[in-house]
Amino acid sequence: MIISRLAPSPTGVLHLGNVRTFLWAWLSARSQGGRMIMRIEDLETRARPGVIEKILDDLAWMGFDWDEGPRYDASSSTMVNMCATGGSAIVGQTSYIQSERRTYYETIHDKLLRSNAIYPCVCTRADIAAAQSAPHEGDVEPRYPGTCRGRFANAAEAEAFAGKPPAWRLNVTPGEIAFSDLLYGAQRIDVQASVGDVVIAKAPDNPAYQLAVVADDIAMGVTEVVRGDDLIPSTARQILIYQALGERLPRYGHVPLVVGPDGKRLAKRHGDARIASFRERGVKPERIIGTLARWSGLPCDADAMPRDLLPLWSWKNVSRERVILTPQKLAELN
Repeated sequence: MIISRLAPSPTGVLHLGNVRTFLWAWLSARSQGGRMIMRIEDLETRARPGVIEKILDDLAWMGFDWDEGPRYDASSSTMVNMCATGGSAIVGQTSYIQSERRTYYETIHDKLLRSNAIYPCVCTRADIAAAQSAPHEGDVEPRYPGTCRGRFANAAEAEAFAGKPPAWRLNVTPGEIAFSDLLYGAQRIDVQASVGDVVIAKAPDNPAYQLAVVADDIAMGVTEVVRGDDLIPSTARQILIYQALGERLPRYGHVPLVVGPDGKRLAKRHGDARIASFRERGVKPERIIGTLARWSGLPCDADAMPRDLLPLWSWKNVSRERVILTPQKLAELN
């Protein structure tokens, strides 16, 4: 069975680009009779009060559903956690919120340590901090030359040398990682040549983005990962972690981003693309979903909810082109 996930980060409210990616993930899984998991990826930044609830409420308002994970009941202003029932049995802890899964991350860290797949590193904090969040296009990622590889016998020795706890890097072997993307086809990336040994944790219970998503996808039985195409380089890094853990790989599909006229990721300077803003102005969810479907290349000529699009869905039908959010595009939603 296909098991996919929606994994919003509560660094802010949802915008059109987030929802378009989630729509592809949802349609891909549901069109195959698959299960959908909701996971909150909040390790990078502590969510402001109410942000997680708002994200979940907006997604439900637009017709998305999921089989596992947190759900917000707006009528009673309460969060409900729907755990797995016979499908993908979550491992380690029952929470689907990353900041509540630190004990589980420690067990994954220990497994990597026992197999000598990782090593302690006392290099720059700036590099380590940058690894806490998902890397995106335009991020400066200098290649790590392997300064601390083989330098210390253990974490205690590294901490004694630096006077602070070490971070942890993955031993990355030279050579290309090959995988097939559901939209873009064959991909080949040499992680060692491009960025070297990647940071996978700031501490055993504080994983970087690359490790946290792999650990959670393994625990939740995820077999299909659909996300923005700016994360294609991350796929090669995550495959290396899967291999180090001896786990089976999911299949990957990457969605072309919605970008501003300057070609950069959506930001306030590109106009108000927040779902909350559309709701406040009285825009119907059917208009949002139908418009995003047309922007994706699906043959949808009317307003629609996600379930209405299931007969139209195919990875062969969608466009490989990024959507440029011009004022004219935004006007289509009014």
